[in-house]
Amino acid sequence: MFLGLWVILIGTDLIDLGAGFLAAIAATSASLRLMPPQRWNVRPLRATALVLRFLRQTTVAGLDVAWRALDPRLPLQPGIVTYRPHLPPGMKRDTFLSIMSLMPGTLPSGAMEGGGVAIHCLDIAQPVAEQLATEESLFVRALGDEQDND
Repeated sequence: MFLGLWVILIGTDLIDLGAGFLAAIAATSASLRLMPPQRWNVRPLRATALVLRFLRQTTVAGLDVAWRALDPRLPLQPGIVTYRPHLPPGMKRDTFLSIMSLMPGTLPSGAMEGGGVAIHCLDIAQPVAEQLATEESLFVRALGDEQDND
């Protein structure tokens, strides 16, 4: 992948390709040392259901955010909610939080003491932490739970 990126950015000149090959080896080596590969137990049907749910929720949440922004009578109580993920720190938690950052109205905005994550949301009166717990559970069932083999 690193070599492919090199070719896209620099081209396929023979001298450039040699340098790109060396750069790709160095980048791959550094990548594997800094972030070793993790096992993902992807379940295709659950992952597909997760993607479809994400698309539906993103649409609904986007419409809700737009509606709240355009109608001054609707409540908007922005603030920070603490969410305590069940996933341990690492790539799977980061992937989950990255996906949640794409949901309109919520934005993971940093780690908090005690293992929590600060979630900036547009309406703190909404059950944001409960919704994130549901999403995390579905995420783990689709992409991350190595113990469950069904």
